[in-house]
Parts: sequence; structure tokens; C-alpha cells
Amino acid sequence: MNDHIQPDGPDAYEDAHGHDHGALGDAEYAEFMELAAEEGFDPEDVEGAIEAAGHGPLPVLAVVGRPNVGKSTLVNRIIGRREAVVEDKPGVTRDRVTYEAEWAGRRFKVVDTGGWEQDVLGIDASVAAQAEYAIEAADAVVFVVDAKVGATDTDEAVVRLLRKAGKPVVLCANKVDGPSGEADAAYLWSLGLGEPYPVSALHGRGTGDMLDKVLEVLPEAPRETFGGGGVGGPRRVALIGRPNVGKSSLLNKVAGEERVVVNELAGTTRDPVDELIELGGRTWKFVDTAGIRKRVHLQQGADYYASLRTAAAVEKAEVAVVLIDASESISVQDQRIVTMAVEAGRALVLAFNKWDTLDEERRYYLEREIETELGQVAWAPRVNVSARTGRHMEKLVPAIETALAGWETRVPTGRLNAFLGELVASHPHPVRGGKQPRILFGTQAGTKPPRFVLFASGFIEAGYRRFIERRLREEFGFEGTPIHISVRVREKRGAKKK
Repeated sequence: MNDHIQPDGPDAYEDAHGHDHGALGDAEYAEFMELAAEEGFDPEDVEGAIEAAGHGPLPVLAVVGRPNVGKSTLVNRIIGRREAVVEDKPGVTRDRVTYEAEWAGRRFKVVDTGGWEQDVLGIDASVAAQAEYAIEAADAVVFVVDAKVGATDTDEAVVRLLRKAGKPVVLCANKVDGPSGEADAAYLWSLGLGEPYPVSALHGRGTGDMLDKVLEVLPEAPRETFGGGGVGGPRRVALIGRPNVGKSSLLNKVAGEERVVVNELAGTTRDPVDELIELGGRTWKFVDTAGIRKRVHLQQGADYYASLRTAAAVEKAEVAVVLIDASESISVQDQRIVTMAVEAGRALVLAFNKWDTLDEERRYYLEREIETELGQVAWAPRVNVSARTGRHMEKLVPAIETALAGWETRVPTGRLNAFLGELVASHPHPVRGGKQPRILFGTQAGTKPPRFVLFASGFIEAGYRRFIERRLREEFGFEGTPIHISVRVREKRGAKKK
């Protein structure tokens, strides 16, 4: 059954032929558009749906700056909703630090560095740490400065960091609420980052011009190209998990030497560590994301830094290995980290560490916890390991390879539509309001992760979409990868041609 599946993804089409219609080749695309026309769909709408579904990883914009300059307010303005936490006091923790945004028809991700804790490392060091992690993940940066206050020593320190990173920068002079404040913004030319864009994040003044500039410097696609060991270099693996689950110990074990400091105190890893490691006969690039070094008596706010580091590592990676402490109950934080990897569209492997310490009772209850707490990622390969003893380490590479293969799998359009036809015939959508919407046809518009766009005669409920995803996995595998399914509904004016 799986011999119909092409695991090479859309890049082969795009690179060789310069197509902009997702994963479809010329002949397949022409055939698909003919089918869409027969069903009464507008060609432009179909093309737009394929392009939107086939976008691949989105470019990343980091919003950086010292505390209380309005970073989170600006992020809320950019994403068009109040989602990033806005608080005057330091140490505000949040569940997430990345958001999806759209401006002038282009989509991108925003990394918010609004959470901060000035006592963890001292104000300058904490601002620098945030900026460092965010810039690492970003393709471009918005540097926010309070135009009323002007450039401070901390701002100058961030400027030095930005120059060193070499990423494109848009300078946002915030808190310019009227024409009188524009003179204050002009003083920021002195930072040497080019034109300061006067903005009021609170009221929305000037944000359009700033975002137009952001689109100029932001690439259409992320700076790093994913590849299978050829052009793209070694496959990139993000090792993520909550503090003190053994990420550094695991990295040392797979590397066969002490490359990372391991300490009983949670959060001893400070600098991002990228390691090239020979494993299973090939070279992998592992990213260790164990958190941030902090003084024993000053631990508030550290979870925020860990989230920022995790987000940076996931954005750089192709596959996320989430390490979970099997000796403890699966926590909300574990679930958030898994969700972060899934939402980023990365391949996923679950590694349960400290397996050698479990007795039969704990193993029984752990299995029940996995079913209830991680049921939404039952498709992810799972390995039970011990970073301390090296137990089952040989199973890690096959699990990673399986997840990457699922991540790159593509189902040809003809095979997919045969499957959809059988599915709709045997399990039609429930009748709602006297009508029964039908899936008419579909295509896989992209890979890494697999992204499908389905065309329907009416609204398709979330439960039925989940059913389709489940059946797609049963039929084609897709082990270790999230699947994105979008549905386009036929306009009433487009009645089916006779």
C-alpha cells in the first residue's frame, strides 16, 4: 500500500522546475485544476488554497528590547489579538513565546521576548540572554526602543549583539503617540541601525509602515533549508524537555564523551550547544536546550528563558526529541513542550528517560498516563531510555529516522483521491441542518510536515476532520509527524457543472 507514496517531498519539484504550486508537478497540477473546474471551484481560489497549504516553515521575526518598552503590546498589535501577556512587573511567565501573524497577505512567525526577570542575572545580562536566544531563531529582528526615554546603555548593549548576529533589523521607536514625539524618534538614528520607525504600539499609530519594512527584510522562506544530508547538511535534532529531565546527560551519552556540563541543579546549561555527533552510521546535529544558568536563590522567571530557548531550538530543527522523566508523573509543562513541537510542525519522538529506575507499578501507571495525557500524539515514535546507563540508546536513531520519513512523505493526488472517495462512500459526513457536506477531492500541497488541502461542498466539522486524519495515518503511515488539514468550501455560485 505504501509503495504509492513518495517520500521526497515538494522541494524536488520546486528546485528543479521552479513551481509555486506546492508539491504538485506540472501534469498533476493541470489535472487537478481541471477537476476543480468541473466541480465548480474558482481557479484562483484553488490556487490560493494550494499556495497557502504548501507554504512550508514560515520565516521568523523576533521582537527584542529592554524591559517595559512595549514589546508584548507590539506583538499583540502585529498578531491582531491580545494574546501575549502585557504586565508592568518583571517575571511574568507565559505558556508560549511564538505566535503566527499575517501582514499584506504574507504569513510569518513572531517570537515575543516580553517576559523578563531582572534579578536572575542582572538587568543587562537578562536582556542580552533573551535577545541572544530570540535572534538565534530569527530570520529578522524588530528592535523596540522607548522613544520618550531615548537610547540607554542596555539598548546599546543589545545593538552590539544585533550587529554581531548580522540579521536584518528594523528599528521601532515606540511610544510616539503624536507628531510631537517624532523628534524624539529621530534621535535614535544615533544607534546606527538605520531609520527609526515611529510607532505607538498601544494605539496602532505607524505600525503599518513598520510592518511594510519588516516584509522587505524578511525572507519569503526561512534562512535554513531543510535537507537530507546533501545540500542541507546533517539532519538537525532539537533535544527538548523541562529542566533536569536529563537532556545534557543524554547528549553526553550519545556523544560518548562529556561535552555538556551536568549538574543536579536544574537549568545549568547556559549557552546554546550545537553538537555534531556520529550515531547509527551518520552525522547528526544535536541542539541541547537545557535552560539557563541561574543563582540558587534567584529562580523566578527561569521557566520563561527555558521556553524561549526551546522555541529557538525547535525553529532551527527538523525533528524534536522530547525527553520526559519517566520516574515522575507527566506534567503540564511536558505537555506544553510537546505541543510547542507539534505547532511548529516538526517531526516528533518521545523519549522516556530514567527507565532503569522504574518498578512494575510505576510502569503500569506511566502507560495509563501516556494514554490520557499524551493521547493526541499517539502517532509519535516512543523510546524508553536511560541517559545514565545508556540503555536502549541504539533505538533512538531508528525512531528519529522513522519520524523524519513520515515528515517527508507525500501521497500522489490520484492515490489520495481514490482513498477519499472510498472514505466518503463508507463513512459519509453526518447530516447537519438537512444538508450533508461531502469531501469532493483533495491534494497534498506540501511536506515537512504533510499538509493537505481538501475541497468540500459544505462546512466540514472538526470531528470529521480528526476522523480523516486518523484514517490518513492508518492508510499511509505518517508516523512521527503532525498532519495539517485545511478545507475549502465551494461557493454557492459555483454549482456543479452538468
